[in-house]
Amino acid sequence: MKIRLVPGLLFWAITFCHFAQDSLFIRQIYDEALLRGEAYENLRQLCKQIGPRLSGSAEAEMAVNWSYEKMNAYHFDRVTKQAITVPHWERGTKESAWFKVVNSYMATQKLHLLALGGSIGTNGLLEAEVVEFKTLDALKNAKPKEVAGKIVFLNQKMDAAQIQTFKAYGACYAIRGNGAVEAGKLGAKAVVIRSLGLPIDQHPHTGSMHYEKEVPKIPAAALSTQDADALSEALTKGKVQFYLEMDCRDFPDAPSFNVMAEIKGSQNPEQIITIGGHLDSWDTGEGAHDDGAGVIHCLEALRILNTLGYQPKHTIRVVFFMNEENGNQGGQQYAKWCLANGEQHIAALESDRGGFAPRGFNLDGPDQYLSLLQSFEPALKSYDLHIFEKGYGGVDIGPLKTSYPGIPLFGFVPDSQRYFDYHHAPSDVFESVNKRELELGAAAIASFVYLLDQNIKP
Repeated sequence: MKIRLVPGLLFWAITFCHFAQDSLFIRQIYDEALLRGEAYENLRQLCKQIGPRLSGSAEAEMAVNWSYEKMNAYHFDRVTKQAITVPHWERGTKESAWFKVVNSYMATQKLHLLALGGSIGTNGLLEAEVVEFKTLDALKNAKPKEVAGKIVFLNQKMDAAQIQTFKAYGACYAIRGNGAVEAGKLGAKAVVIRSLGLPIDQHPHTGSMHYEKEVPKIPAAALSTQDADALSEALTKGKVQFYLEMDCRDFPDAPSFNVMAEIKGSQNPEQIITIGGHLDSWDTGEGAHDDGAGVIHCLEALRILNTLGYQPKHTIRVVFFMNEENGNQGGQQYAKWCLANGEQHIAALESDRGGFAPRGFNLDGPDQYLSLLQSFEPALKSYDLHIFEKGYGGVDIGPLKTSYPGIPLFGFVPDSQRYFDYHHAPSDVFESVNKRELELGAAAIASFVYLLDQNIKP
């Protein structure tokens, strides 16, 4: 007896078979990551054998060599380096600050402080009265006589009521990025900001800032949140004199590399899916969450797919970008290089939000890809992945939108509650990353890339 399926039943039968096949393979991915994973050991090597990896440093060069050798050891179809040019700024060896309430018996208080990335030095000990502003807008509205010759203290707190901590960070970012410019316009001698972090502790958080050509350059630094509270309290008692010394400086741009590996597509090898994170980090801590976890996530995802014998339809390329932290030259030059080489890029994914428990994926791109993203939810829901919505992709893959208008960019979304405990701080070390959470993140990305490769239609 011959069984004939009506078209509707045939569609559902095929859909069920595909779902079952996907489920089995995704289970294999998670088993490989959790039982035989290499992510945690690779992150340990990157953090402990190399350490912080600021662009232009010897450690950044060591990280490039380590990455190239590691990728070759996994026998991917192709491993290469893309030559780029990056900024070179160094913190120096002098970095200290303290304050004293004038005409008071209070003891001088030493501070936990870090120069902001790109800041000029103080050219010896800098001393001036402090003036406090709670927001950047308050500083912009100040009169020059309130600021001239003083050290501006920007004491804007991250909003602890925000459930999505990246929103709280975004609302405060301008005090770090633009504080020196706005204070310089009004004649300030320096600017110090409250660190962009939620905990009240002694760890200052550095990060990039910028200058403008027509505005005098002034030194810029970040205080720990605990010290920011202490300074603010001291200002309620009277005039405060602040002392600051830093010898940070710029050097000529330096040569460096993006490091890349790929598995060649079996059906459409000319169509490329890029995944990656940034290899560089700030020069404090070990760059474990930002972004050691991200590059290791993506390397492990490619290793898992390769180990399981997966033959992708499209070429899957992992990129370790250099210089996200203070210039994004890796991302910008990669996008231009791809276009100049006539490559066809159909999607990209970035992991740059830490090594915490995975929650899902964001889409930065045309709405037509939102239904594709949301179609992955049934296969991934049992792995505690539940965020499949419009959002942010990443700094490194962002320039691909210029080279390839309409390309969908995806951002890996882990739990964000602890990220700003460590972001750009000395506490961002290997020990702050949980082994199982890191492995789950790598498995989530490998599973997502598998589903994307199977289902995307450029």
